[in-house]
Amino acid sequence: MRKMYRTLESTALLLSAAVIALWGTVAGSTDLDAERASIAQWRAQRLASLTSATGWLSLAGLFWLRQGENTFGRAASNALVLEHPALTDTVGSFVLTDRSVRFVARAGSAVTHDGQPVTALDLESDAKGSPTVLQSGSLQFFVIERAGNLGVRVRDIESPRRRNFLGLEYFPISPQWIFNARFEPYEPPRHIKIVNILGMEEEMECPGAIVFRKDGRPWRLDTVLEEPGAQQLFVMFADGTSGRETYGAGRFMYLSLPLSGKTVVDFNKAYNPPCAFNDFATCPLPPPQNRLRLRIEAGEKKYSGRHAS
Repeated sequence: MRKMYRTLESTALLLSAAVIALWGTVAGSTDLDAERASIAQWRAQRLASLTSATGWLSLAGLFWLRQGENTFGRAASNALVLEHPALTDTVGSFVLTDRSVRFVARAGSAVTHDGQPVTALDLESDAKGSPTVLQSGSLQFFVIERAGNLGVRVRDIESPRRRNFLGLEYFPISPQWIFNARFEPYEPPRHIKIVNILGMEEEMECPGAIVFRKDGRPWRLDTVLEEPGAQQLFVMFADGTSGRETYGAGRFMYLSLPLSGKTVVDFNKAYNPPCAFNDFATCPLPPPQNRLRLRIEAGEKKYSGRHAS
């Protein structure tokens, strides 16, 4: 996944060292006012990230490339068709040669990169970090890589989804959903199969599981690293609220790396994946072992399209 979710959510999802210390040492006597202040800040950052020009609400298209020339534009004769006033009938072609992508513009397409007109340009995908971004009017498009497949993702900074977004809804904040969880490392680390919402599969490194107690019994969730050397644990999970109060495909969390075999798990900061808001995301799904029967009545609810209270 190559930081695909952390990139847009990092500011909103990272716990400060002070907060980690607080919740890690007072698990049985959490100060509710401090927790509410922490969550209020997290929610504000989460909303700002989601509704930003580069947030998930701006996605407007996703096209998978085939080897050779892939023409792109408004006309139905193109291999990649997007009906949008910012595009000409054919703005150009994405030429895929083995694992390399080159964009070749048509005359008069008005496609730019860093504010300069483009005639032809080799494109870096998001596999190595920030991709090469092309622009036409309010549209931006760039190459992504998922499970070995290369595609063109389109972003519209004037997207109606972004303009008309009605806000996020949450369960009430509760210290009962904060746990000083035990981390059980896997030696050696395992590799587990992760399937995304499009059915694509890839293996991710699983360094271990977090174990917390609720309702008199232990519960465990496998963690993954989004990339080698990642400084956070990424958790995908579903629970008894999934498909009811919360998004059916599950929710995400980031956790700090364990310290002395412990890490803080705050389900008040569980949040929806991008595909809860947009059909053009490629969200990974929780592995079977992370589908809990426990009802986790904390964190973000599914997007209803109603004004949040």
